[in-house]
Amino acid sequence: MGESAFGISPKMLTYVVDELKPLRSLDVKIGLVVGAGNIFRGVAGASNGMDRALADNMGMLATVINALALKDCLERSGLDARVLSAIPMYTVCETYTRQLALEHLRKGRVVIFAAGTSNPYFTTDTAAVLRGLEINADLICKATRVDGVYDKDPLKYPDARKFTALTYTDVLQQRLKVMDAAAISLARDNDKAIMVFDMNIPGNIRKAICGERIGTIIKGGNDEE
Repeated sequence: MGESAFGISPKMLTYVVDELKPLRSLDVKIGLVVGAGNIFRGVAGASNGMDRALADNMGMLATVINALALKDCLERSGLDARVLSAIPMYTVCETYTRQLALEHLRKGRVVIFAAGTSNPYFTTDTAAVLRGLEINADLICKATRVDGVYDKDPLKYPDARKFTALTYTDVLQQRLKVMDAAAISLARDNDKAIMVFDMNIPGNIRKAICGERIGTIIKGGNDEE
C-alpha cells in the first residue's frame, strides 16, 4: 500500500522488487509470504460483526491479489517468479504443494506463497513460519514498518524501548505484538530463527540475508533448551 490509504502502490511494488534483485548475485533461494491488510483484513471484518471464518477467507483471497501484483512486477524486472496459492484456483495461479515449491526454488524462481495456510483463524505470520519450515529456510524474515521489536508501539510512544535480541519465550510471556502467538510457538518448537527489521530502509533485506545484525533477532536461548 505504500503511502496510500488503500490498495496497491506501484511505487512500493517497484521498491520491493529493487530490494530483491541484488539477492540473485548471492545465490540464495527466495520465498515470499504476503499479507493483505492493504485490501482486507479478516480480523477487522470480524470486529465489525462479520463471521470470522468468512472474513478470514476474504483476507486470504486478498493475499492472492497482492501476490499476483508482486509476481508481475518481479517478472517485468527480469526475475522468474511463481505464485503458489494454498486455496486452489487453477485458472489464476498454481496450487501450493511442498514438492512444487521446492522444485521452483531449485530452478532459481522466486516463490510467492499466497492464501495463507488456507485455514481461517491463522494469520499470514503463521503461514510464513509454516512455509519457512516446509522449505527448510535458513532464516525467516519479517519485513515491516519498524526497525525491530519494541516493548510498545514506537509509532505511538516515543519512549518505546527496542530489543536487539529476544527468545521465543520472551515474546510470548511479554505479549509482544511482533507476530501472533501461534507463529512464535511454531518457530520455537522447531528452533527456527526470525529476524524483524524495517523494510523501508534500502539494503536491509540484503543485510538480513548476509547475516548482519539489524532489527531484532528472535531465537532460542538457554531457557528454550
